Amino acid sequence: MSTVAEIESAIKKLDPKKIRRIGDWLDELRERLFDEQIDADAKAGRLDKMIAKAKADYRAGKARAFP
Repeated sequence: MSTVAEIESAIKKLDPKKIRRIGDWLDELRERLFDEQIDADAKAGRLDKMIAKAKADYRAGKARAFP
């Protein structure tokens, strides 16, 4: 299987239990990739402006409690 269409076709042939396993695995993979991207962005300084703005807003009293 080398294309998305082939993978989709193969998944459609699986029983629901195996499809759930694949879904769980994909969820975990997505979460891990997201965490890795955030870590890389933080290390590269791409979040610095956003963090500085959030801190400034907090100090200025613009923050509110989470519900």
